[in-house]
Amino acid sequence: LHYCIRLTPLLSSSTEMSKKKESVEIEMTTGVSNSDVLRFSPDSDDEDDGRGIFKANKPDVMKDGFAVYMQRATQELFFTNKLNYLLVCVPLAIISNGGGWGDGITFTFSLIAICPLAERLGFVTEQLAGYTNSTVGGLLNASFGNATEMIVSMYALKAGLLRVVQLSLLGSILSNMLLVLGCAFLFGGMSRKEQYFNAEGVMMNFGLLLLAVMGLSLPALLHFTHTELHGTASELALSRFSSTILLLIYLAFLYFQLVTHTHLYEDEEDDDDDDDDEELVLGFWDSIVWLGVFTVFISILSDYLVATIEGASASWDFSVAFISVILLPIVGNAAEHASAVMFAMKNKMDISLGVAVGSSTQIALLVIPFCVIVGWFMDKPMDLNLQMFETATLFTTVITVAFVCQDGRSNWLKGLVLILAYILLSASFFFHKDPALIGRQAASSINEWNEEF
Repeated sequence: LHYCIRLTPLLSSSTEMSKKKESVEIEMTTGVSNSDVLRFSPDSDDEDDGRGIFKANKPDVMKDGFAVYMQRATQELFFTNKLNYLLVCVPLAIISNGGGWGDGITFTFSLIAICPLAERLGFVTEQLAGYTNSTVGGLLNASFGNATEMIVSMYALKAGLLRVVQLSLLGSILSNMLLVLGCAFLFGGMSRKEQYFNAEGVMMNFGLLLLAVMGLSLPALLHFTHTELHGTASELALSRFSSTILLLIYLAFLYFQLVTHTHLYEDEEDDDDDDDDEELVLGFWDSIVWLGVFTVFISILSDYLVATIEGASASWDFSVAFISVILLPIVGNAAEHASAVMFAMKNKMDISLGVAVGSSTQIALLVIPFCVIVGWFMDKPMDLNLQMFETATLFTTVITVAFVCQDGRSNWLKGLVLILAYILLSASFFFHKDPALIGRQAASSINEWNEEF
């Protein structure tokens, strides 16, 4: 048996002499007249080079007909996940709010109903991400995964619950970095001894997170050292200036991630899991429509949550701080939680890290500064002073997770460490007394008493 490997440069035409394509021609000669030739072209449409935003080969979800497509899409959207049974709480929350069943009941139904809606939002985002490369896919998952937090924050900001906005967004960062990432490491490491990811790209995220921590801690340090030049006006002015800088940094980071350094955020090839990719069941435009539908319902329920959070705190005998930092983010991060764990179990750790850590980076550099700027235009004194206890928890969390991720490897023990760290933080916020919220609750009770009598 004789093997002959021949490299042949192919030129497309005389007008395209600069565009040279090289193909590898492998000829296998067996001594008879027949010979088999295999050609491989680097520009083949069958392979995604990761440089374009959209995949070259878009799957045809309509290939079996419209009726079959609708049946399959409806089945996947509403009947394949047991969590969807909780969608029954959506009409119950609406009825409870209209029927005056009480703040505690309305808040409970709304909180439970947002969980499957946020998870379905993540599923539709994953379907939409299937039409893009891994970098844009991770960015989409992080962006729409934060849609719930953004919507709740806008309603809370409008209602003047500035402290709830601060605490809920802080809780989202803590939840993503400790609980979501910890579960991804834990469940992904159960079937594999170790998993690997691009440490250079992840550490770039942590560098940006530390910059965000600096921007969030400086107003608090200014306040607690009593060195403000013009009192609270100095804190507010510094917060607005810092928010502008953080937003500019986030725009620069998007350009870095999507244009100049895409290789740092692409998922590493893994031949063992190439066949594990789920088949897309929703079309590109259908995914966008369903994103809009789920976002509308999340907006309605977010309005109920904000309106009833203080009444629910009194009914449950939980502090508003604990509800804002722990309970709201756990529900709001259902999309990131499901996506990160699913990708980790498929050994796609770069996408999983992009969802969990990328979501935290987006909240710190985009969502929190955006709320400060929106509050500025709404004439709301929203600032970056998270108070000393909250700033310390944020700093220790970022440092802890950065040390865990610095070697580019993960296992189940690292996941367990992050989960237990989140439980410790949850316990600390359960026993934490927030003076700002207590003062607001006392003022609210006095106002209610005056209106009644």
